[in-house]
Amino acid sequence: LTNGLVTQAVHDGDRATFEERDGVEKGLGPLYNAQSCAECHNNPVTGGISQVTELRAGHNDFNGNFVPATLVINETGPVAVTIANRSLINQRATCPGVVTDNDPTNNIVDGTIIYNHPNDQAQERVPGAENIRAPRAATNVLGLGFVEAISNTTLQNIPAGQPAGMKGQVVTVPVAEAPGQFRIGRFGWKDQDASLLSFSGGAYLNEQGITNRLNTAETVPANTGQNGRALCDDVSDNQPCANNPSVNCAEDPDNDIDAFAQFMRASKAPSRDTRLAATADAQAGASLFHSIGCDICHIATLTTAPAGTLINGGAFTVPAALGNKNIHPYSDFLIHDVGTGDRIAQTNIAGTNTLDQSTKNKMRTAPLWGMRTRNELMHDAETYTRNEAILRHANEANGVINNYRALSTTQKNQLIQFLNSL
Repeated sequence: LTNGLVTQAVHDGDRATFEERDGVEKGLGPLYNAQSCAECHNNPVTGGISQVTELRAGHNDFNGNFVPATLVINETGPVAVTIANRSLINQRATCPGVVTDNDPTNNIVDGTIIYNHPNDQAQERVPGAENIRAPRAATNVLGLGFVEAISNTTLQNIPAGQPAGMKGQVVTVPVAEAPGQFRIGRFGWKDQDASLLSFSGGAYLNEQGITNRLNTAETVPANTGQNGRALCDDVSDNQPCANNPSVNCAEDPDNDIDAFAQFMRASKAPSRDTRLAATADAQAGASLFHSIGCDICHIATLTTAPAGTLINGGAFTVPAALGNKNIHPYSDFLIHDVGTGDRIAQTNIAGTNTLDQSTKNKMRTAPLWGMRTRNELMHDAETYTRNEAILRHANEANGVINNYRALSTTQKNQLIQFLNSL
């Protein structure tokens, strides 16, 4: 349901675009993980979390600095193609080698399947030298309009209220739709995005392989395929936007990325299990969550900026539906070292092209709203119980975890009941 940003009819239309399965005729690939946004964000409803993970990889150089992976595709084809400096390893390809990149049912002439790229293969494989590997779980996108509407100042002030040794790190990232502008990151496991339009444009390219006005170049280098295009790519990356022909919208002339962003902005935040939340055990667990220090990082309540506030480098104005709202995400949206870091640096030092190595063992504090719908926990989805997830925390969280260990079995169960109500 819409949160009031747009009408329900408009929200339903945006959701349909979010759910739309794209094929190669629309620009899918050559490298991709899914054919729609909803494939990775769908539980219990469109926009929620899922069991889907993506893969990232790289290695450390002689100085111990993380270097994103370099790999080669089409090794056995006419021309090998190198993809350098990219930690994301896509799981799927439109031309994996022996299967056509087009649906044969739509590409048959006189009963004969026509193969567009019979001699090419774009399937990525992790080289042995790229020995840092990490899965990343798909995150919930419901309610993110409220998170986008949190001011920079609110996030910047949080570390001052956190104890020494537990102060979150603020990550500053570019705003893709406002060139030259920066904002505090809050989306993604490494806080790599600050705006939902930036997030939408990046995901459309990196998860579906569809270029757009914010990302006009394929992840596979140009001039490696036919007619100057990327290997196995049949759709031009130079198409005018339908609503503004002077702008290149690449493979997204209808600006689907705007519909994706508006769908997320207009979505309601994940609701609680009200019956469980009303129980004595869950209420006792909420008190314990506070008393042992979980909410130092998993902050229960944040307030969005007032309506009319310009954000995202001036590209978006906080609307009344999102402005001055108290939200309960149970996160500070900062990155911390709690012993679960994946050793991957993903964001640059602000204003440079140099990876910020200080971030490689840190992860964003996971928002706990909607946690009741997830049974694969932590950034890698490799923890399966609430108790194990808590005990997996270390380093900055050591004091809190020691407090948790000191609880009685009854108290631990109460805390877990509280988590199950979120």
